[in-house]
Amino acid sequence: MNSGPLTLMAVHAHPDDEATGTGGVLARYAAEGIRTVLVTCTDGGCGDGPGGVKPGDPGHDPAAVALMRRQELEASCEILKVSHLEMLDYADSGMMGWTTNDAPGSFWQTPVEEGAARLAELLRRYQPDVVVTYDENGFYGHPDHIQANRITMAALAMTGLTPKVYWTTAPRSMMKRFGEVMREFGADGQEPDPAEAAALAEIGLPDEEITTWVDTTAFGGQKFDALAAHASQGENIFFLRMGQERFTELMGVETFVRVQDTTGAAVPENDLFAGMH
Repeated sequence: MNSGPLTLMAVHAHPDDEATGTGGVLARYAAEGIRTVLVTCTDGGCGDGPGGVKPGDPGHDPAAVALMRRQELEASCEILKVSHLEMLDYADSGMMGWTTNDAPGSFWQTPVEEGAARLAELLRRYQPDVVVTYDENGFYGHPDHIQANRITMAALAMTGLTPKVYWTTAPRSMMKRFGEVMREFGADGQEPDPAEAAALAEIGLPDEEITTWVDTTAFGGQKFDALAAHASQGENIFFLRMGQERFTELMGVETFVRVQDTTGAAVPENDLFAGMH
């Protein structure tokens, strides 16, 4: 472990991923005096443009979207008190199956060794005690999330560093509740697509397979505000619509699977830094 300050590094795919999956732990550990480093791998250029214009639609300018999302990301980091923001700035690959997957320079097309070498530099610089990223399926099959997992695990192997490593996940019990809340706040009272509801139920893990449950309820307001900083992205509007109180109730515990550990801290644990303080 490093001799500097205790450090958490979160490796995310797009601007706004830091808020949904790890906004609570970033805010909580920053408040505890732990150095927090956010690595964002892509520029978010496949996100919604002004007025909700979608990629490929007339008027969608990926460069302008990327610039807007960078400003939103910086605002989110300020809210979460992130100590250091590092951007790898690969082109956003879009959802699985989009033509943008194949674009030269997209994150999905980048050789894993190349992305890993760049991340390895940051690992050596910051010497994190804890590293958080997605699981091998990128939580829900997004190519950039999958690639973030691949470069993170490869970079760790390159450096020989041995931080505690966590993959973000969600308990099935929470996904079930999430589905219920989605119906409650559904657009114009429409019934959600049954196939979509079934897919949602398959995301995450059975509760008993989750190793780490971190209570971030006290930081629900910061997490909500960080997500609100990314207001250009339509998928975030659903979260914001439920209001801060309901949002915190639903999203106030962040869950992870511990995949690398040298501390011997017992699981289940309620602290990413268990065995280190």
